[in-house]
Amino acid sequence: MPLLEIKNISYQPDQQLIINHINMLVEANDFLTISGPSGGGKSTLLRLIASLATPTSGEIIFSGRNQSDYPYTEYRRHVSYCFQQPTLFGDSVRDNLIFPYQIRGKIANEESMLEHLQMVDLPKSYLDKPITQLSGGERQRVALIRNILFLPRILLLDEVTAGLDERNKAIIQQLIAQIHQNKVTILQVTHDEAEIQAADTIMWIKGGQLTDEPVRQ
Repeated sequence: MPLLEIKNISYQPDQQLIINHINMLVEANDFLTISGPSGGGKSTLLRLIASLATPTSGEIIFSGRNQSDYPYTEYRRHVSYCFQQPTLFGDSVRDNLIFPYQIRGKIANEESMLEHLQMVDLPKSYLDKPITQLSGGERQRVALIRNILFLPRILLLDEVTAGLDERNKAIIQQLIAQIHQNKVTILQVTHDEAEIQAADTIMWIKGGQLTDEPVRQ
């Protein structure tokens, strides 16, 4: 049984067809890279899988159950979505890293939070750093480790390295590889040519449909 099955889904808000009868099978521990031109439906597909939008037709089956059968909070623990523009909240990095514990009713593990900061090359002192003092790359690193303090079964990455300098990009790519080694299934959307070239499995999407033909921006 596949971990994730996309069954003939379409998405057509306000009469605009964005996703057009897509079918996909995703096995546990897959690492799929999705690319294609802007406006082709890549990010929308990830948002549908993340349950941030609802298909107009078709079904999304996760671990043998229809996506709609899961309580929203339970589903989001299993299928975690990382935005291209990270959203941080509260006042400090600590506020953001405590959040995954709070929604699970758990006591925050400061040792684990510090270990995760070190995984993305941020010093321990950053735990109490105001989020207003973080660079764009640092914000993305904090947002990503917030998503993996409790490892999901599927991690959805929506152009998370876009606009970052080479150092920040390398740090995040190294962390993503490490996450995958921990048996997390990954679907990433990217325009980055190096990430496309390094992809184990690449899928192209254009005009809301999957295609075998490479399509660039």
